[in-house]
Amino acid sequence: MPLIKLSKLERRRLSVFISCLVLAIGAWLFFALSNRYVYQVGTLVKYTALPQNKAFNPLQSDTVKLQVEGTGWELVFSKLRIRPQSVTVNLKDLNKRNYVTFSEQLFQINKQFETDQKVVFVQPDTLYFDFSTRSVKKVPVKVVHSIQFQPQFEISGKIKMNPEYVTVSGPFDDLLKVEVWETETLKAENVSQIISANVPLKRPLKANINIYPFMIDIKIPVDEFTEMSVDVPVKIVNNRSFRNVKLLPDKVKITFLSALSNSANINRDLFVATVDMANWSEMAIPQLPVKIGKYPDFCKIISVEPQALDYLIIK
Repeated sequence: MPLIKLSKLERRRLSVFISCLVLAIGAWLFFALSNRYVYQVGTLVKYTALPQNKAFNPLQSDTVKLQVEGTGWELVFSKLRIRPQSVTVNLKDLNKRNYVTFSEQLFQINKQFETDQKVVFVQPDTLYFDFSTRSVKKVPVKVVHSIQFQPQFEISGKIKMNPEYVTVSGPFDDLLKVEVWETETLKAENVSQIISANVPLKRPLKANINIYPFMIDIKIPVDEFTEMSVDVPVKIVNNRSFRNVKLLPDKVKITFLSALSNSANINRDLFVATVDMANWSEMAIPQLPVKIGKYPDFCKIISVEPQALDYLIIK
């Protein structure tokens, strides 16, 4: 393809033309983006001043569309410039009616924004609510944790909580689904001693559900663990058909980890090992599997040897 050779004067004229074109486009964009426009932004709805004696259910989605007036620059960067990413609606009017309107709260809504953008309309303008009798329920608290321990250290006992129960209030149908209330995740690393902390409870997913208290005190016992073992006699259960059954062997070796602080108190009477003769009569199995029916909470079983026993039935 032949190249077009331009003279020095022609190259200069082309350079001036391109520069002027770029400047013209830049000026046009600047003035165009400096004008004010109305554009649409989606956002979440949060509630404040909740009715005290009523449980309410919103009858629409928890997202609304804001008609926002701002410059073209703000339109281009609307997703970055809109702060906050949600709007808070005051529900005080629900004490006398079953709806609230955004048009009555536009002044308060605009005060929530950090920029000079102005909300001129919200779609939908009216939020409707369904009311029911507010119920109260107490449920146990569950501590959620992600703890990294130093080598050989573990939780050595039951986690203590104060309080152990949380009071939940809200619509009866919603409370039926609540059986336990979790805390926010407690995170810790390189742990080798007792953990004491004040942990917040998870916030309700629905605005019409309240919890009290909002935080609990917890104490997690932590100790160094050591490996131990005991020989435990095996008991026979569900032996309804035979007078005499001999196990070979009649004991098992249970190997476990135990907290050092409890190691002196451990003996074989704290463990129960059983075999079930019902398995033999129903499935005619050649060996009876060993089950550990009871062991201390502060122990973690590593292995049971042997895991199944031979047996002789003496008639």
